[in-house]
Amino acid sequence: MGRNPSRARHAPTLVLAATLTLAAGAAAHGQASDGGWHGKAEAPHYQEQVFPPWQQGRNNDAADKGFVFTVPEVDSMADFHGDVNDPALVLYVGGNYYFVMAPLVQAFEKTHPAYAGRIFYVTIPPGMLVTAMKDGGTFTSGNMTFTAKADAYFAGLRTVKSLIAGGVLAGPAVPYVTNDLTIMVPKGNPAHIKGLADLARPGVRLVMPNPAFEGIARQIKTSLTKAGGHALEAEVYETGVRNGTTVLTHIHHRQTPLFLLQGLADAGITWKSEAVFQEEIGHPIADVPIPARDNTTAIYAGATVRGASHPAAAQAWLAFIRSPTALSIFERYGFKPYTAR
Repeated sequence: MGRNPSRARHAPTLVLAATLTLAAGAAAHGQASDGGWHGKAEAPHYQEQVFPPWQQGRNNDAADKGFVFTVPEVDSMADFHGDVNDPALVLYVGGNYYFVMAPLVQAFEKTHPAYAGRIFYVTIPPGMLVTAMKDGGTFTSGNMTFTAKADAYFAGLRTVKSLIAGGVLAGPAVPYVTNDLTIMVPKGNPAHIKGLADLARPGVRLVMPNPAFEGIARQIKTSLTKAGGHALEAEVYETGVRNGTTVLTHIHHRQTPLFLLQGLADAGITWKSEAVFQEEIGHPIADVPIPARDNTTAIYAGATVRGASHPAAAQAWLAFIRSPTALSIFERYGFKPYTAR
């Protein structure tokens, strides 16, 4: 009897998915109220869709994906997108909007078909991207090492200008959108968070970006100080860290909702766009708006990397990123077009 090559190629993934589904069903039958691992010595029975990557391959436009081997939580490279072999454009994008990149790339390729299937992009925090650039664009994730040198870099406007001044990027800086902060909470807001001041309430468990390498922490500290002075900022980022009620993340844009979805935290401050995305894909996530008087707005910008391998492609992307088409995609997730002040 003949074999279906496509079915055979994906068989291990399908078997694994079925196994996880059966395990999840059995666990749900026996422990209906238990939605996660919680550190117990037992086989995991998580829901597969809870763990990154969340977009079922849509952030990878490679024409031939070959053998698909993605095991959530174990074998998953959620921040590297596309085919690393002979790309025509490599983008280093601050992880704040990894979820916007798939529709942006699709729209760009419609008007620039020569790049279809040949765009590779990385979406880890901006500071880590700078480290990668200084290491020659070489990454190691798990047991895999590969090199993808950036053609263009995207982060906060202040960071981009600083890297231009330092000779890492070639000017000018190209600002394109802005983003505001919000308080991300599980759907239903079980801890009854009403504003920033509630983050200092006894017993509230927080998951917050790490100031050591996540730029958003700077804006968050500013907003906390606006709302409650240094005392509120210290309660969240000093006292909370010491006593364990505040957990600091490493990859803030993915870890905050992941902690909330597993019941490991009650709230965390993120960009508004991240909460919009989580709700859009159906995760039980909501957000508590931060008033304008206490909010802190970020300006996103990009520039070509000095010595880029594909400078023309980088310039084409930088022109596209400010186009009406691109801005309309950003606006779907709560971003606002940048206007010079």
